[in-house]
Amino acid sequence: MDKQDKPLLLLKLGTATLTKGGARISRAKLEDIAAQVVEIRTDYDVVLVCSGAIAAAKQFTKLEKFGDGITEKQALAAVGQPFLMRLIYESFRDFGLPVGQCLLSYPDFHSPTSRANIRNTIRELLKNNVLPVINENDTTATEEIKFGDNDKLSALTACLLEARLLIIASNTYGIYDKEGNTIAQITDPDSVRHFVRDDKSAQGTGGMHSKLDAVAIAHAAGIECRIVNGHEDNFLVRVLRGEVVCSRFLGR
Repeated sequence: MDKQDKPLLLLKLGTATLTKGGARISRAKLEDIAAQVVEIRTDYDVVLVCSGAIAAAKQFTKLEKFGDGITEKQALAAVGQPFLMRLIYESFRDFGLPVGQCLLSYPDFHSPTSRANIRNTIRELLKNNVLPVINENDTTATEEIKFGDNDKLSALTACLLEARLLIIASNTYGIYDKEGNTIAQITDPDSVRHFVRDDKSAQGTGGMHSKLDAVAIAHAAGIECRIVNGHEDNFLVRVLRGEVVCSRFLGR
């Protein structure tokens, strides 16, 4: 990617963050995020990787006809993606920031042509003051529905765009040691994996192991990563100021 005037920050928002732990996408949380993104764009180019299509579908669709299998979840994602983008569009529009949607699949990252097209498209959006919002193309790819809730996608995108910083919003304050304290500074993601349990949120499909897998991908590319509690108000601005507890993984 061509050199930018500002460093690039990639923010990954999981379903649990967007719903604030509830069953519905929270408009208040989206507005909180929009206000923060507008504020930090004086210092960073910002790209979002955003989950929540299935949660949005459940919010707007009667579920009697949908089961719990992968095919049904793909259908729910197809229903929910327009609703999710409408909520994002409306929330950011209120702060004067237009958004553009990019739906990606893992094969896109293995094709030189697709990689170049992704970089060029996102660069053009940023140049024209449009916020790129990236999601997995769930209707054609099943892996992210079963594993990761877009964590890996965020890391692959951060590497492709040569991001300065990857922030993963979670429902915790990062990685906890055996006493329950947040491990604030980490140089090797694998060194803390034994502290992590396999718990997942009720809304998302990832978990902390999935987030560590994403961090490891970005860390290998020299990108600094932080896992932060996205349920907190103003979490993004405050983590950049060093005002909130989080786990920070130093880039190489």
